Amino acid sequence: MNELSLLHCLALPVTALLIVLLRHHAPRLGVVDVPGGRKHHHGDIPLVGGLGMFGGLALIALLTGSFFTAQAPFFAAMSLLVITGFLDDRDGLSPRIRFALQAVAALIMVYGADVRLTNFGDLFGLGDVTTGRFSAPITVFAVLGVINAINMIDGVDGLAGGVSLIALLVFSAFAAAGGFLDLTLLSPLVCAVAGFMLFNLRTPWRSHASVFMGDVGSVLLGFSLAWYAVDLAQARHAFTPITAIWILAIPLMDTTALMIRRVRKGRSPFSADREHLHHILLRAGFTPGQTVAIVYVLSLLLAAFGVAGWSQGVPEYMMFYSFMALFGLYYYGVHRAWKLMKQLRRLHDGVETLSHIPETVRD
Repeated sequence: MNELSLLHCLALPVTALLIVLLRHHAPRLGVVDVPGGRKHHHGDIPLVGGLGMFGGLALIALLTGSFFTAQAPFFAAMSLLVITGFLDDRDGLSPRIRFALQAVAALIMVYGADVRLTNFGDLFGLGDVTTGRFSAPITVFAVLGVINAINMIDGVDGLAGGVSLIALLVFSAFAAAGGFLDLTLLSPLVCAVAGFMLFNLRTPWRSHASVFMGDVGSVLLGFSLAWYAVDLAQARHAFTPITAIWILAIPLMDTTALMIRRVRKGRSPFSADREHLHHILLRAGFTPGQTVAIVYVLSLLLAAFGVAGWSQGVPEYMMFYSFMALFGLYYYGVHRAWKLMKQLRRLHDGVETLSHIPETVRD
């Protein structure tokens, strides 16, 4: 391990230290999540996980000089989003202001770094689908979609952070394999998320999270995932665009399915409800820990399927049609959530029954 890699790893302890320091000042900063309404967590929880991750990443950026390299627009856009997220955590911003500021960050990505969606690949078997003059608005739309997808799945301890960490690890592997050494903030970002997970993931010795990432964390992670997905799939051609969709399949499918369902009901696509995948699993009787583990496994399997398809040279249109078929099944399952919950309860009860059978009886 070289000195740069060791420096990147510092993001983990720095993030952890910052979270320890910040959570004691959370009430004074006005960033505490109080239970009530749709929030059923235990006690007042500091919303400083995102600030800790950003601080850990910022320190590494300063030490490595990333502020003054091609990664400068990335950090500029992220800084804007962190300020936006902090104000939203503290005061609550209107959706219009929040989306406007997120769009500005996406425009920095497009025009400041020329990271944009120009080619969706051969989705239909008829040749590449390109965006042409509409690359900028399409990229902004995609970035906002990923940001809000991560925000919407942030409903169980460890869920959004873990799903994001899985995707970032896959992106890091592609970056390392491609020798893209200029992506200097990707590795420390992975370490920063890992540092946050020390406080957010439920463990045998901690029944619930001691810190939430807040909107700062969800926009930071969502924007980072969007940036690296587009960067690696477009200019660098590390993988195909449809591969990126598979890597981010769970948050994208979950959010898209619910937004379609809300619109069909005549509601705002951004209105709140309790029909996300994690809500369905929880109502089926799975514990929060089991729910998170199930979503992790699904995320890993879908990402692995996408990467395997890319590595084996499966045509892009076949991967796209496979994803659309999967999304159709997912949408149908969410649409019939009450029936799905009955099946999941039976599965859960079967697992619970099996777990209580003595080993001698099983054999």
